[in-house]
Amino acid sequence: SCRGSALRFNVAKAIMIKLDFDVLAIGNAIVDVFSRVEEDFLASHNLTKGMMRLISEKESAELFDDMGPSTQISGGSGANTAAGIASFGGKVAFIGKVKADRLGKVFTHDTQSAGVHFATPHATSGPATASSLILVTPDGERTMNTFLGACVHLAPGDIDQAVVAAA
Repeated sequence: SCRGSALRFNVAKAIMIKLDFDVLAIGNAIVDVFSRVEEDFLASHNLTKGMMRLISEKESAELFDDMGPSTQISGGSGANTAAGIASFGGKVAFIGKVKADRLGKVFTHDTQSAGVHFATPHATSGPATASSLILVTPDGERTMNTFLGACVHLAPGDIDQAVVAAA
């Protein structure tokens, strides 16, 4: 079948590619979700402007539902470092955990599109992909609400020894 041929081609292609990285970053895979809000939005949600707090998955979903339009950008310090190195032409890999959900797909797409090798298997159960809901008021102040989610479930079995050895 056509699908089987594509799979055989991709496996053969992967075998032919020699992994070689200047840098390997391992860290939290988090999607930053930015939304512009007014001061009264913060007050109505009992949020202190400029703070950073950790929130639950339920709180994250509820706050996201109340937010207006957003911009989503993959982040986390390790992934940001990897993307920065790739932007200067470095060969870089990143290991971090996301879930097989919408934000996990966003993170994977953004990271790979930045030229970073990212192939950590996605979680199929457990908490959602980590996100930081960043509320920006008209004065530019950021109020951060971070749900760590799947990223804290990175386990030794997620570490690809071939990637580590190639760095």
